[in-house]
Amino acid sequence: MFKKRLTLKILFFLISTDFLETFTHLCFKKSALIENEVVITKVSDAVSFLMVVFSSPFLWVGLLSVLATFIIWSSLLSKIDLSVAVPICSFSYILIPLASIFFLHEKVSLFRWSGVLFILLGVVFVSLSASEKERSPE
Repeated sequence: MFKKRLTLKILFFLISTDFLETFTHLCFKKSALIENEVVITKVSDAVSFLMVVFSSPFLWVGLLSVLATFIIWSSLLSKIDLSVAVPICSFSYILIPLASIFFLHEKVSLFRWSGVLFILLGVVFVSLSASEKERSPE
């Protein structure tokens, strides 16, 4: 099978999708925060909330970011193996909590950071097992 190479340009775009994904989540969170402490007890409350959220520029910028991420990601997957691309794009597990701290002033506990570490370790183990399988003859 044809082996696709990871170039510096591909690596740059892979990492940029992590930043775009983080930006997307921040935009969606900001659009949801426009209506503070929403209590939805009836359908009209939900409709009112959705009208406010859909009028938020953060929502529309977030959706454009999703589209940009999709275009970049689809292009990259035509150039590199999925088993290589996904582990590289796991930086969002770190970027999202960091962005939440700096831009949303959220508190991220040590317990949550431990969970992030375990997720990243799992990604590393999956990546290593995938590369081991490629090296061993079948």
